Amino acid sequence: MSQIAASELIINDRGAIYHLDIRPEELADTIVTVGDPDRVKEFSKHFDSVEFKNQHREFVSHTGYIGKKRLTVLSSGIGPDNIDIVMNELDALANIDFETRTIKKELRSLNIIRVGTSGALQADIPVDSFVASTHGLGIDNLLNFYRFDQNDDNDNLLQAFVTHTQMHGQMNMPYINNAAPSLLKHFVDGFHQGITVTCPGFYGPQGRILRLGIRNPQLIDRLTDFSYGQYRITNFEMETSAIFGLGKLLGHNCLAVNAIVANRIVKEFSKDGKKAVENLIVKFLDIFSAHI
Repeated sequence: MSQIAASELIINDRGAIYHLDIRPEELADTIVTVGDPDRVKEFSKHFDSVEFKNQHREFVSHTGYIGKKRLTVLSSGIGPDNIDIVMNELDALANIDFETRTIKKELRSLNIIRVGTSGALQADIPVDSFVASTHGLGIDNLLNFYRFDQNDDNDNLLQAFVTHTQMHGQMNMPYINNAAPSLLKHFVDGFHQGITVTCPGFYGPQGRILRLGIRNPQLIDRLTDFSYGQYRITNFEMETSAIFGLGKLLGHNCLAVNAIVANRIVKEFSKDGKKAVENLIVKFLDIFSAHI
């Protein structure tokens, strides 16, 4: 098997992957990704013990134990471009031999779970509530740089979505992938469930107007009104579709759970978003301890 060149797989002087600055032995089988670097310590303060802490750029990582279960919490920063780095480097840590620079014969599947914040797109999903994503639907273009095929069900859903939102000619074809059923099944009680749309930005791509006009001023209404069978769009943010898409291609189990800090339909913003996130962290860790 051919070696991966030094320019493609960049390993630093301490034997860690380039951006994340994590060595293979410092990574748990279950990884939580959070956007905000400061949120990592809000997770690890609940650990029974911490064995590893590091920070490189916006990528803060803590690995430790809750009881006998090992968990890594990693900040991704904001946006699908950062997720491209995070997912590829997490997979490299699990599935590439850093000594020989070759892909391992036996591949390892990770559990990769985003725990973040997002905006609700339905009036009945209030601020401070929680959403677990059944799908990640990307209008961010990242997966279009990779070779992938949609299954028939998701392809039909996408065609209906593009027709309904009238996005023809405005962007490359959206893409969609499902959450891992083995993870999603544990996030039912206390969670809304539905499609999460991932956008490539916070303002215009999410229909916000400050000083600039936008090409699709009806975007919010069209996302809210869209449904396909039992599914509707519940929320949008900037990471989930990239995690689900790359996770599927790389063979990992992925999920996203979000605290709703804004409701774009009723025009509300959480009065205490930090508390909402803390409540989600505690709920997630209880589920992790019992089931994952």
